[in-house]
Amino acid sequence: MKRRDILKKLSLLPFAGGLASLYPFQSAKASPAADSPANRDLFKELGIRTFINAAGTYTFMTGSLMHDYVTDTIKAASKEFCLLDEVQDKVGEKIAAMTHAEAAVVTAGAFSGLTLGLAGILTGTDVEKVKQLPHLEGTGMKSEVICQKGHDIDYNHAFLNTGCKIVPVETVEDVEKAINEKTALMHFLNIEADKGKIMHEEWVALGKKHGIPTSNDIAADVPPVSNLWKFNDMGFDFVVISGGKAMKGPQSAGLLMGKKKIIEAARVHMPPRGFNIGRGMKVNKEEVLGMYVALEHYLNYDHEKEWKIWEDNIAVIEKAAKSVNGVNTKLFVPPLGNITPTLEITWNKPEVKAKDIQEKLRSGSPSIEVISHSENSINITVWVMKQGEEKIVAKRLNEELTKILA
Repeated sequence: MKRRDILKKLSLLPFAGGLASLYPFQSAKASPAADSPANRDLFKELGIRTFINAAGTYTFMTGSLMHDYVTDTIKAASKEFCLLDEVQDKVGEKIAAMTHAEAAVVTAGAFSGLTLGLAGILTGTDVEKVKQLPHLEGTGMKSEVICQKGHDIDYNHAFLNTGCKIVPVETVEDVEKAINEKTALMHFLNIEADKGKIMHEEWVALGKKHGIPTSNDIAADVPPVSNLWKFNDMGFDFVVISGGKAMKGPQSAGLLMGKKKIIEAARVHMPPRGFNIGRGMKVNKEEVLGMYVALEHYLNYDHEKEWKIWEDNIAVIEKAAKSVNGVNTKLFVPPLGNITPTLEITWNKPEVKAKDIQEKLRSGSPSIEVISHSENSINITVWVMKQGEEKIVAKRLNEELTKILA
């Protein structure tokens, strides 16, 4: 039914019964479940497995858990109407100041930030150009993104959404040869910095030398907290980060930070506008405000205290694992992303595979998820666990390792 038809019908009906006649499914009698949603355990009701997350902030494990101050913000925001652009304007100003950027906007995750940032570079604020994406042929718009081979991962598909293609390079000489009138962007992937031959500062300098914007994907690369402004200070034209990882904001939110002109243009590709490739990347007021509060609190954490808690908690798990004959452990901190104390566990029976231990932990009670990067080892982190869960993981891990390695 079209809006004008609804209005016309409403004008012909008594006010009290008008809406009920149009929307009979909205009954005055709510279901018992609807009366007390807080009392429902939807996971149990729907048969959805929940677990202790000893793996990390992986999207397929739904990222991290939001703090109460974030969920309280989301709930409060859901009770009022406002203009979406005004929310993004006001929040963007605050986030830009906190992250040393010229401008910022809350996006539907880091991936959408990559698409929107590049889209803004391609079109500027020209609405007619915005409407043409991703069809670049014959438009005169640029169409290439230069990226080091070691940085060209699946998530770079975000750039393909604009109609651009990736041009892989390895050396400075390759970059110099690859740059042409079609080059729109030079992209850097922070977590794979050691997989390339050109480091951050040199990449930015090459971009400035040739007048090509540079971007940096730091999706999972906080902590340290300083990364929130480090790469903006370094001179990247835009930087993206996920919101639902260390900052514990909404998993469906992220930040696009950068030069004012790029962010302004990216906003033209975002809702509430609908003539663009970003319409499906909707972030509503609840997520925008929730992300803002999450960032605000994260910047004020006692990060040293938090780190000490992580170290203490992972030590509990390491002690329990090491007490099993044939088990070896190694504590390390990843250098570029997910920079938190991490425990690698190996064993002396090659016939026992990581998937065997993962399945034992997964199928037990409570269910526990750990991650594996090889056939004969598992990795455990504690930074997204609830208080006290490290003791449960330690006990269960000891039990399962003892059984499977006996």
